[in-house]
Amino acid sequence: MDWPHDPDGEQGSEGRRKYGHAVIAKKIDEEEDFPLNRDEFVSEYGDDPIRLDYERVVALRDIFEHVDQEEFSDFVDFHKAVGRAMRANDLWFYEGAENFTRSRS
Repeated sequence: MDWPHDPDGEQGSEGRRKYGHAVIAKKIDEEEDFPLNRDEFVSEYGDDPIRLDYERVVALRDIFEHVDQEEFSDFVDFHKAVGRAMRANDLWFYEGAENFTRSRS
């Protein structure tokens, strides 16, 4: 895919040092962006590459098509919703993640 910026550059995964949630979190200003609207966020960043692991890069919109929540009250709320969607849809790379997280609806 022809990405708007290098998936592994400083705007992306910082030379493959950051994956998934960490790449998405860099797009948020915790002090100013909340409440955050899902559709507006995807409209702005939907084509941005998100490196999931050492092999896979997807567009942010591909992750957010699985996020049901329309608005997030704060950073924690945002991370919980995105994490649930990623784990439920094989977009979560971390081996053993099921040992550290509980699925919450």
